[in-house]
Amino acid sequence: MLNKSEIERALETLDGWEFEEDALTRTLTFGDFKEAMAFMVRAGFEAEAQGHHPEWFNVYNRVEIVLSTHDAGGKVTEKDIKLAQAIDKLVS
Repeated sequence: MLNKSEIERALETLDGWEFEEDALTRTLTFGDFKEAMAFMVRAGFEAEAQGHHPEWFNVYNRVEIVLSTHDAGGKVTEKDIKLAQAIDKLVS
């Protein structure tokens, strides 16, 4: 589990992520539903490869992502930072 200052330092290196309610969150907007779903598939494969799966919500072209580690009591860990970094690479 990371403390607040560690999370704040990590957020400086992440694009568009916020820390709220013990989780990293980001909302992405795509051109249409197809683009949003294509992103979710790519991110899903990355999450599976890391063995760390996001909580996410999709409506049309918007994907909301919430990252926390269930094994750590729903707190932010290095696993969440690593997955957020991978997601950033997918959307850049």
